[in-house]
Amino acid sequence: MTVMRVGIVGCGEVTQIMHLPSLNQLSDRFQVTALCDISAKVLDEVSSAWNVSNRFQDYRDLVKQDDVDAVLVANPNAYHAQVVLAAIAAGKHVLIEKPMCMNLREADEIIAAANQHPEVVVQVGYMRRYAPAFAAACKQIPDLGPIRLARVHDILGRNSLFIKDTSKVVRADDIPQEAIVENQQLVDQGIAEAIGDGPPELRFVYSLLLGLSSHDISAMRELLGMPKRVLYAAQRQGGLYLSAAFDYGDFVCQFETGIDSIPRFDAHLEVYGEERMLRVQYNTPYVRNLPIRLTVTELSEEGGVVEHTEQPAWGDAFVAEWQAFYENIVEQRVPKTSPADFRKDLELFVSMVTLMRN
Repeated sequence: MTVMRVGIVGCGEVTQIMHLPSLNQLSDRFQVTALCDISAKVLDEVSSAWNVSNRFQDYRDLVKQDDVDAVLVANPNAYHAQVVLAAIAAGKHVLIEKPMCMNLREADEIIAAANQHPEVVVQVGYMRRYAPAFAAACKQIPDLGPIRLARVHDILGRNSLFIKDTSKVVRADDIPQEAIVENQQLVDQGIAEAIGDGPPELRFVYSLLLGLSSHDISAMRELLGMPKRVLYAAQRQGGLYLSAAFDYGDFVCQFETGIDSIPRFDAHLEVYGEERMLRVQYNTPYVRNLPIRLTVTELSEEGGVVEHTEQPAWGDAFVAEWQAFYENIVEQRVPKTSPADFRKDLELFVSMVTLMRN
């Protein structure tokens, strides 16, 4: 098998806990050859731990390396677009941690660049959509018959509650103040360009949609298709709790999300037919290889209820995502989580925030 040489831009939490172990597990397909991070401390410690000698503090240097075939973009959100564009221009395949970018303009720039370089695979890191249980649910949707109702639910504790007792993470405590200020300015500018001026809670809502909720809404779109419109959207508690309703014509999909201080992860998708329902239950991604399960509840031949739960395979959704990335490169396929696909999420986010203004 051809081994893809990977350069990683951003060596923080998700890279340390999820991506580097996943790539190590797939060492017959990937080799990490370069790391980049603005934090010298993080860069040195992570590079040493994973025996990576090529170390950079500027992504523009990393994407030029001859021994890098693909780039993982996992640095702060506000910089994603510029790193992706530089990687595409350098002829590198790209896997981007969600969100791909901050607003529609950046999305269109990335889509245009990818179209100009069709030999380059650009894949957005929606790992939940690569989980075998989710793929099984998508295949079984036609068996439901007419859908009556759907539900997207994601209430969970902060990531730190899962990480502190399960992982060792090198933290960046050496970031220059000017870099911190620049990042915040770019975040503010990117959000303002997306939704215009608004109170702090709406800016926080948009950030939450770009982060946690992008997983949920992206998976909803693959499972059910693109909704006709957003019927209703509201936020409470300063934007920490969101609810919405998506119009699918013959049925409505209810959406709800929130973050609290209970160390549990309750994220699921439910789709209801007349005599059958599907439920995909996710677990925290920050503990590797936790099961993601599909439960089917249906009418039995005797008039009772039958419930069947399956876990199609052991493994981690991040590993499945990297496997799909590899196959997309080798087979020259456009990923299902493409830049154009991600743009649809941005359209829904803007519609949701617009309704929240009213």
